[in-house]
Amino acid sequence: MLLERVFIQAATLTLASIFSRVVCDGGGKFVSWVKERDEDPRQLLDRAAEQYAQRYANRHGILKVLGMREPVSLESVYTSVQFLDGDSINPYDSIEELEKAFRERPEPSFQLRNSKKQDGLKVANKQPYLMVLGGPGAGKSTFLRKMGLEALKGRSGGYLHESIPVLIELKSFNTEKIDIAAAIAQEFRICGFPSSEQTTLKLLEQGMLLLLLDGLDEVPSRNLDTAIHQIQDFVDQYDRNRFITSCRIAAYHHNFKRFTDVAMADFSHTQIKQFIFNWFHSEIDLQANTAQRCWQLLQKPENRTARELAQTPLLLTLLCLVYDKKQQFPQNRSVLYSRALRVLMEEWAAEKRIFQEEIYQGLSTELEEVLLSEIAYQGFEANRLFFQKKEVVNQIKYFLADNLNAPRHLDGESILEAIAIQQGILVERAQDVYSFSHLTLQEYLTAQYIDDHQIIRKLVTEHLTHERWQEVFLLVAGLMKGGADSLLLAMEAQAKTFITTPKLQALLNWATGVTSDSDSNLTPATRRSTALFLALVNDATFNLVHLLHPDLAQTLKLAGTLANTRIAGFTTNLDKTPARAAIPTRALAIALTHSRATRPVGQVFNQALVETFIKKLTTFQIFKESNFQVLVSRLQALKEEAPDIRQPASVHQEFYHRVYQIWFNTLKLDPAWINLSTEELRKLECYFYANWLMIRCRQAAVRVSSQTWTGIEARILQG
Repeated sequence: MLLERVFIQAATLTLASIFSRVVCDGGGKFVSWVKERDEDPRQLLDRAAEQYAQRYANRHGILKVLGMREPVSLESVYTSVQFLDGDSINPYDSIEELEKAFRERPEPSFQLRNSKKQDGLKVANKQPYLMVLGGPGAGKSTFLRKMGLEALKGRSGGYLHESIPVLIELKSFNTEKIDIAAAIAQEFRICGFPSSEQTTLKLLEQGMLLLLLDGLDEVPSRNLDTAIHQIQDFVDQYDRNRFITSCRIAAYHHNFKRFTDVAMADFSHTQIKQFIFNWFHSEIDLQANTAQRCWQLLQKPENRTARELAQTPLLLTLLCLVYDKKQQFPQNRSVLYSRALRVLMEEWAAEKRIFQEEIYQGLSTELEEVLLSEIAYQGFEANRLFFQKKEVVNQIKYFLADNLNAPRHLDGESILEAIAIQQGILVERAQDVYSFSHLTLQEYLTAQYIDDHQIIRKLVTEHLTHERWQEVFLLVAGLMKGGADSLLLAMEAQAKTFITTPKLQALLNWATGVTSDSDSNLTPATRRSTALFLALVNDATFNLVHLLHPDLAQTLKLAGTLANTRIAGFTTNLDKTPARAAIPTRALAIALTHSRATRPVGQVFNQALVETFIKKLTTFQIFKESNFQVLVSRLQALKEEAPDIRQPASVHQEFYHRVYQIWFNTLKLDPAWINLSTEELRKLECYFYANWLMIRCRQAAVRVSSQTWTGIEARILQG
């Protein structure tokens, strides 16, 4: 409340100062064209200025979207925006360039990787005529409202040009006659300014207004050409004023010649974090550290796709609202993405009270979703994220003909354009090249197509180990309301097809044998995956353990650290011929010895790390017979026999083989089982990944029968 009072006071002083110079003469009296009133001019202007500031703050200084129970101050959650200049808007010339640029990015984003960005406020201060472009929910309207607030603050604000902001929503111009001056005068009249029409004219003539014309794309299409001409004429007539206009990028055709075109940049990680911390700023959230917990959760690898949605302010708002309800993101992300899709297709336009013409007669939201899912699946199946306009138009025409008996010669381009403008789900990325606004939405719609058409078997047999399909698998599991049993059983069966050689089967048999009947209370799958990690010390087995038992994974992470201290030695003279799969576990064995002769010169070895690893591993009781305390004692005893660096390589090799033998004997592991060919290694990696993904799909599923999962869980990694 204190901040609001300070703002109103500053705004009142700014407005009163400007108005007094326009409507009062040097003696403080109204000029002749202002109708006289029996009231002191200064008091009248002060009261009107205060009313205007309060009205602007009430109408444009609060945010309440997506079903929020209570409004929030725009100032409290506003995150500074950045613009892309005109050269960065649709900068690609071909579909091949787009595909290459997208796939080179470390995280999904359709924005040009090295786009030059500019601070939004600085651009607004520099450019007198500014056209702000962006997709639905990109923050265009919020930016315009924020610039108005900054202008009202006068010298204490960030807007450097003394002016009175007037925000006009262009959707209100639903007739052919667009009278901008009358709309401005109405804003002043409501607040009690005297002779509002003449006052407006004088303010315009003296260049004292900041005109915020919001939503050019929201003008009814039948009036759009007229609106553009009349706005341009108005700008030409009163060009001493400053103008900021907004428009959805798909609807803009570079009509405003005097305007500098800029586009809203996607939110960066820094902006996303700032937004979250701004959003969760209440006293209770500060005490609970809500913002930090939300931000950290969003950084987890499993929330990669949610981070892509967070690049759009509207969908980031949705994420914050979802998190606020349960202090977590839903494990079944298909629910979240379904909501995001509906926000773009229906809710956002409805909340803004935008009148939208029907995209096509009879094309309901549900049916449009089916259409979009076909486009998404066909592109994803072909490993394409970008589509030629012609092929999308043809898909639309055939779909409508088959489902709504539409004529084959219908104008498919206008339908595509309506989807792009009204919803922003399909976006033109280059001349006649389109993509979905977010990869996440294409993945969700692809999963929806697979569930709708019951092609689970095709999905599993063709794409189980293709990592780009990972999110689709998880979303399919979440969409299968009748239960994901068939998906999981198919994944299990397909995973087994990778175990095709005696060595691979022997390795699984070993993991089952050495961990069965142990005193551990861990699941058999967790024990087997741990044994396989110690045999291979690779990322695939570590990821499995981490998924099954995160605390145990932290212990195994110590083993990985120990092994990494010695792996470099295998590229020099420690061992000339070990199989690639055997190198990490042999390196771990040498590291556990921590002899001066088994580490590079100058490397400090942390004996405490070895002791911590062995102590923690022992507490989990993974193996039914192996004694790791005895193992370490034997290995440490060997260090007294370690050869001197001056001795021949053959002596060193003999010593290392004795270390390996103790390690393999403790594990009861035949080293031949990890002496794998390149092809066997590839198949084993696929097998581990398939099991990892299967467990994640179980976690993402709405329903799985306990009988089905109990059976699958008992068989994971079983020999």
